[in-house]
Amino acid sequence: MIYNILTSTQSADTLYYLSIYAGLSIATCVVTILRAGSFAIGTFKASKLIHSKLYHQMTRATILFFDSTPIGRILNRFSSDLYTIDFDLPFNLNIFLAQIFSLIGALIITIYGLPLIIILLLLLSVFYFLLQHFYRRTSRELKRIASISMSPVYSHFTETFTGIATIKGMRAAERFFLNNIENVDRNQQANFTSNIASGWFRIRIQAISIVVVTGVGLFAVLQHQFLLPVNPGLLGLALSYAITLTGILGSTIETFTQLEMLMVAIERIDEYSNNTPVENILALERKERHHEGRVIYWTARAPSVTFDNVTLEYREGLPRALKGVTFHLDAGEKLGVAGRTGAGKSSLIRVLFRLVEICGGRILLDNVDIMEYSLQDLRTNLAAIPQDPFLFSGTVRENLSPDTKRFNDGDYWSSLEDTYLKTAVQKMGGLDANVGIGGKKFSVGQKQLLCLARAILTKPKVLCIDEATANIDSETDTQIQNVIQTKFYYSTVITIAHRVNTILHCDKILVMENGRVVEFSTPKALLNDPNSGFYLLATQSI
Repeated sequence: MIYNILTSTQSADTLYYLSIYAGLSIATCVVTILRAGSFAIGTFKASKLIHSKLYHQMTRATILFFDSTPIGRILNRFSSDLYTIDFDLPFNLNIFLAQIFSLIGALIITIYGLPLIIILLLLLSVFYFLLQHFYRRTSRELKRIASISMSPVYSHFTETFTGIATIKGMRAAERFFLNNIENVDRNQQANFTSNIASGWFRIRIQAISIVVVTGVGLFAVLQHQFLLPVNPGLLGLALSYAITLTGILGSTIETFTQLEMLMVAIERIDEYSNNTPVENILALERKERHHEGRVIYWTARAPSVTFDNVTLEYREGLPRALKGVTFHLDAGEKLGVAGRTGAGKSSLIRVLFRLVEICGGRILLDNVDIMEYSLQDLRTNLAAIPQDPFLFSGTVRENLSPDTKRFNDGDYWSSLEDTYLKTAVQKMGGLDANVGIGGKKFSVGQKQLLCLARAILTKPKVLCIDEATANIDSETDTQIQNVIQTKFYYSTVITIAHRVNTILHCDKILVMENGRVVEFSTPKALLNDPNSGFYLLATQSI
């Protein structure tokens, strides 16, 4: 009977403790799931916000920023740094928070089991602080060096693939391979040094753990001999947590250091998100402006173009690209710009599109300063055919107009027919056919014609042609000139000439030299003057 009572009491106690243990286990699972879910959602939204801010800033960055910043640095932000923010940073932050609570719990239990141990912990905390402070600063800088050394790897890799045909033609593949190995080695040296620093820190943490465990045993003996008897159960509990305490503390500091190292990615992206020079934001966002008390609207006809003493300096300290440029084009006139390399011809188009801001003077369209227009409004009514044609990876329709709903299929096919591309596009599969990466399915001449079709489709008020026929054959050149003369009669056209014969049909000729206007007249008048610079260019090109 007594045995039955004891066994029933023992079973009740066992059931009681098991139920508490089961309840704690279930609560731990629920809390862990809630913590992981909320943490994943929060970090995903944060990463999305960081990426959106960076992308938004890059799309508004000035052209000068891209001219002066290696593409590898920008790719590094969007690849390596964003990967760190998406994967490494949330993972380490989650571990760090869990370790913080584990550390607090271990400290409380150890001190509760052996109060005298707090003396040793206070002494060791000073050493812990100095150790982690030195390690954190060192590892943070090593991570910064590793991130910086990654940019040349991306930049060299991108440039190599872009110019792979030239590299093979010059038999320089081995040299580029060795350069790539050198860049990778430099990055791996920084990563290896970072790993060595981490090992250096772990060794010292393990040494401190031995001191803590020894201290628990020593203080237990002292307390038992000179103060109060030690409860063996609490002593065992304190000793077991003391053993794990140093490991938890070491891993917590190391994880915190890893977080600081990973936060370098946030720091680098924040630099580009907040400190990148951007185009005039107010000018981008204003929908309409007023000039002399009236709302500015574009007229149906082509505008007149006036450059009034325009000066341009790309960056402070550089020579001026334009020096007091002054000329006037009547509405619908065709202007040909001639001059040697570096004369400032392309700068005229850059300042007209406000890709760079002028230092002085004014540019007027129908006697209205272009600064009075919003950038979106200004660039919507202008079009450019660049010297090096560029196509996006996508369909023919998307390359003709990113806003695919703005025009109907008839407009697309009409522009392609005007540029002799209709048959070629039909053979590819129509408007929704993919042009390939960078438009590789088209030849250089066809790419140029597609850029011309893009301009025909938008019907710009002002068309700028930047040596568009420099890299194409004479037959394609003739086709382009015929299209320009027949399809852009409603536009004011500015053509930068690589071949003098491409601008002989223009109404006016502008000859530039060293950023200045040296001649401005009709082609006939300049060709009839043997002393003119245009006459000299024309005779040299024959």
